[in-house]
Amino acid sequence: MTAKAVTHLNFRGDAREALTFYQAAFGGDVTLVTYKDAGGVQEPAEADQVMFGQVATADGLCVMAYDVPSALPWNQGENAFFVSVRGESTEEITAYWEKLTDGATVLRPLGAAQWAPLYGMLRDRFGVTWVLDVVSEYNA
Repeated sequence: MTAKAVTHLNFRGDAREALTFYQAAFGGDVTLVTYKDAGGVQEPAEADQVMFGQVATADGLCVMAYDVPSALPWNQGENAFFVSVRGESTEEITAYWEKLTDGATVLRPLGAAQWAPLYGMLRDRFGVTWVLDVVSEYNA
């Protein structure tokens, strides 16, 4: 059996837009299941919100998301988590970075770092903080 951890993002009504944006940035396939699709409507105004969603690419990148129903508490928080995307080439990471910066706040510009040939951090227009870097061997 193989297990893997997948980042699961929680939104309040923005999951569809966020997943569509992430699919545009990373490629891959989007899966969206609404509360109506799953027969799980608690609040009629939320019927078309996302109960389960994900973006999955052929090379293994996967991000899941859903819209927290209004009956449940939700607080986006501050610095509760980062989504880290690590690639093998500067071209790959730069391409993702350029797409994710649309409407984002750059927290650390993409550039060389002591621990990686390319590293950057941004908060996207949905409030999610992304860390992108190129994998390199660590030499203590």
